[in-house]
Amino acid sequence: MEQTIEIHQGPLEGTRHDGVFRFLGVPYAAAPFGPRRLLPPEPAPGWNGVRAATSFGPTVPKSPYPWPYDELLEEPAIPGEDCLNLNVWTPDTSGRRPVFVWIHGGAFTNGSGAVGQYDGSAFARDGVVTVTINYRLGADGFLDCGDEHTNVGILDQIAALGWVRDNISAFGGDPDRVTIGGESAGAMSVGTLLASPPASGLFAGAILQSGAGHHALTRGTARKVAEDLAARLGVAASREAIAGVPLDALLGAQAALSLELQMAPDPGRWAELAGNLMPFEPTIDGRVVPALPIERISSGSGASVPVLIGTNRDENLLFMAPSGALGMVNDDVLGAAVAGYGFASPADVIAAYAKDRGSSPGHILAAITTDWMFRIPAIRLLEARSEAPTGSFLYEFRWETPVRDGILGACHALEIPFVFDTLSSPGAALMTGPGAPQALAAEMHEAWVRFISDGNPGWEPYASGSRLVRVFGGAQRSELDPAGDRRELWKGLR
Repeated sequence: MEQTIEIHQGPLEGTRHDGVFRFLGVPYAAAPFGPRRLLPPEPAPGWNGVRAATSFGPTVPKSPYPWPYDELLEEPAIPGEDCLNLNVWTPDTSGRRPVFVWIHGGAFTNGSGAVGQYDGSAFARDGVVTVTINYRLGADGFLDCGDEHTNVGILDQIAALGWVRDNISAFGGDPDRVTIGGESAGAMSVGTLLASPPASGLFAGAILQSGAGHHALTRGTARKVAEDLAARLGVAASREAIAGVPLDALLGAQAALSLELQMAPDPGRWAELAGNLMPFEPTIDGRVVPALPIERISSGSGASVPVLIGTNRDENLLFMAPSGALGMVNDDVLGAAVAGYGFASPADVIAAYAKDRGSSPGHILAAITTDWMFRIPAIRLLEARSEAPTGSFLYEFRWETPVRDGILGACHALEIPFVFDTLSSPGAALMTGPGAPQALAAEMHEAWVRFISDGNPGWEPYASGSRLVRVFGGAQRSELDPAGDRRELWKGLR
């Protein structure tokens, strides 16, 4: 069944399946090629006649996931220049329903809104108009050449939110009840948007899955990335010169830079980038990102927006187990890595983590890096909102996947098909394996629907006195300050 609606750009035709209308591949900004390469987004042109929105639009320029992540994570690649597009799922094109805008992850170099696990049908079935977006990645989205054009990928996200504000009522959505959400780099994007003045007023709720507000580059480090990339390409470190490089060459140089950084993360050369190993990410530019997002949030930015945030118990097993890196960590490597965080007594820290996560040096390091990159930033974000008038809620995901004989545990990105209730979608079983618990998906999905609808997922807000955490996939439904002794170890450390 087809459905035609009128948006600002012209008439748009979608399709209906199982009671849900889908409008796919809708441009929210002009194609970022030719004279628009590497520059902020411009408004999408209109059209004459009815535009078909019946299939996903082009994805942004990106390389495939490298091994072994290409065996675990779905990565659609759809050719075409009109890649700044979005997708909408709605139960009805009339009414004023809550809206969920999803910002995908992928370390700011991979991902798209066309991933099967992000299908918004279940949210639409339950009364939530759902939007997934593409935004520019890698150098196309996050190159900083020292000029005025920074954080282009974040500006893409803001442009998409502006499009939602102006058009979502045509899909039955309420522009005053928009919740943004994302996972990994998408969650870090949400944290950035909470702190970004140009994004103020474009959303009324925020969900952050495995990402917070602690990771952004200084301009000095971002310039080093641009200079390294330009040297690999044999061009000047200017926006114009890099924009003129063929896409294949640019993507190849990006991949080589990322690989070298992972193999030799020298703090003397790469400063803060040696910690999270993402050479393309938001830059503190004083305008789109005025300061490190957590600092802005601590000062009250986003205080009027309720926040749902959480992590998976074994996040970094995804990055350490499939490649075999887990087994390459010995006591010397572990000791040196832990000392690098600045703990007063690295031996005591290792002993504390060994009690919870086993005595293998690799597993101990995975747990420590999980806390540094994901769990502690999530807690710090909620602590920064202690005076906020709106609710702040914390969760932890603990269900362990049987994939690869269980080596992944409750790893990074595993919760996504549970949140979207898309366990049967193409690609989901790569991470979950067959027969993942539908009851857990129903439980998580219902909590997200509740939060998007009224700002409360169904449990008490996080407060420093109780530190209540909602547990999904564990022996108990909630706990007070789980792993509190490990949390205390990070006091005074970034």
